[in-house]
Amino acid sequence: MEHPIRIMAPAAALLVSGVLTAGCAAPEPLPEVTQGARPTAAPATPTASEGPEDATAPKAAAPSGATLGGAGSACALPVSFALAEKWEPEAIEDPENPEFAALTRQGPATVRCEVDAKPAGHVGYLRVWTVAKGPARAALEGFVKAEEKSTAVTYRETKAGALPATEVTYTVADELLEEPKEERAFAVATPKGTVIVHLGGLDTAEHRAMLPAYELARTTVKAG
Repeated sequence: MEHPIRIMAPAAALLVSGVLTAGCAAPEPLPEVTQGARPTAAPATPTASEGPEDATAPKAAAPSGATLGGAGSACALPVSFALAEKWEPEAIEDPENPEFAALTRQGPATVRCEVDAKPAGHVGYLRVWTVAKGPARAALEGFVKAEEKSTAVTYRETKAGALPATEVTYTVADELLEEPKEERAFAVATPKGTVIVHLGGLDTAEHRAMLPAYELARTTVKAG
């Protein structure tokens, strides 16, 4: 089964988001998206002396905006982290409802929050999933295995803020695209449960353009 709420096209993303965050309200007109900066070339291939950190991590994080997960933020989470400027978070309504399980569950994880990149000029979401207490690596492996069309899967141990974390990079086949697109996620275990933060995107170019926002989230994680 493909990622149940992974973005297939801008219109589809908005329709799905409406189901999860706005109940049965009538759909609003699609907003105009001002395209953000997109990379002009693929990231350089690492040399033999470079490790996984060099090969996968963006060079810099995005400028910080609001904080997600803390007291008074849009989503109550076991962790908090900084959001990139103009990215808009919204809690998922009733994620435990079995009627929406195909949209809100992936492997052992339940989606709790999504952060929309459209106000920042990109087509994609940063989504936060939670898993019952357990190792971050096991939660992330279950999450990726539930994505049947995932390939080129690579795990590495890293840090999320000051916390130990596991990160995964992989590609997903998409029938609307001519080639697989890149996705990635990191997971961190806390006393209140394991958190997975996932970044997809409309295509690989869009995904790479949003990596600074993902990296900002990863490097500013704090246990709640």
